[in-house]
Amino acid sequence: MRIIIDAMGGDNAPDAMISGAVLAARELDAELVLVGRGAEILQALERQGMATLPKGMEVANAEDVVEMHDDPATVVRKRRDSSMVVGLRMLAEEKGDAFVSAGSTGALLAAATLIVKRLPGIRRAAMAPVLPTASGRCVLIDCGANAEVTPEFLLQFACLGAFYAKRALGVQDPKVCLLNIGTEDTKGTDLQRQTYRLLQGLGEKGVIRFGGNIEARDVPLGGADVVVADGFSGNVLLKTMEGTAKFLTQELKGVFLQSPLTKLGALFCRKGIGALKAKMDYRQVGGTPFLGITKPVIKAHGSSDAVAVCNAIRQAAEAVRGDLAAAIEAHLDEITVPKESDHGA
Repeated sequence: MRIIIDAMGGDNAPDAMISGAVLAARELDAELVLVGRGAEILQALERQGMATLPKGMEVANAEDVVEMHDDPATVVRKRRDSSMVVGLRMLAEEKGDAFVSAGSTGALLAAATLIVKRLPGIRRAAMAPVLPTASGRCVLIDCGANAEVTPEFLLQFACLGAFYAKRALGVQDPKVCLLNIGTEDTKGTDLQRQTYRLLQGLGEKGVIRFGGNIEARDVPLGGADVVVADGFSGNVLLKTMEGTAKFLTQELKGVFLQSPLTKLGALFCRKGIGALKAKMDYRQVGGTPFLGITKPVIKAHGSSDAVAVCNAIRQAAEAVRGDLAAAIEAHLDEITVPKESDHGA
């Protein structure tokens, strides 16, 4: 197995990407290819006390870098020699089995769509992170790849998310809900109201188990197994949950450090506190797959550190072993938008 890594993507690149790759190389039975400016990669290794590449790692040189302000629509043409584009081209040419990047979400989606291609029948690839909830976990789809969508896109996201929940979470009959500002079927904009009717129709046909609308506050409480959203709203929900988790863990730490007595209490609660922090830490998940692309493409958080990068690489390896793209393709009849709702997407 060969996993290609965009060494220059992300807020903390190249150091965090390389540190995470080194950690992954020690844990995974996989070859890792670092794509980026060779000289900077070697310098980053030296800063970590390594004179040479660890066993199982190699460098593919790419002198350009996709910047966050770059127009995603022109990245493939204008940044042909960037680490992101070169890495995705390697994936498309069978020179690797999966690709990991912490770079621009929009650029990664556009480049993956143009170079690696979508599965037949899939109109838009979508990001589907797994979020912790009071009842376990849920799939959020989309969370930033598609800020502007149609009801038909959301209908397909619902089917993709339900399938992924079965594969990733082991939920046999996942409850699918639409993110909205209220639970009534009249709430939201035209987009939400039209999507509600389409999902309701799928639910009546038994294609998915549609649970209606869900408010953001009920997502972490375990109100759904799959939460369907446009990329803008989904990203706001995701970042709010991340920020709230960080805030609460910081506040909890402050509470336990108030006095000798509370510090003693912290010792007794240490195991439970550690488990809670791990559950709420996005770094433990590592990345988010683009569902609908022909090969595994994993988007790591832009601010990923070495731990998050390592876990994103692990997630890529799991996607390869599980052959997720092939599994989705084998079930396209369950995911493709029904003809009667195909009106102009």
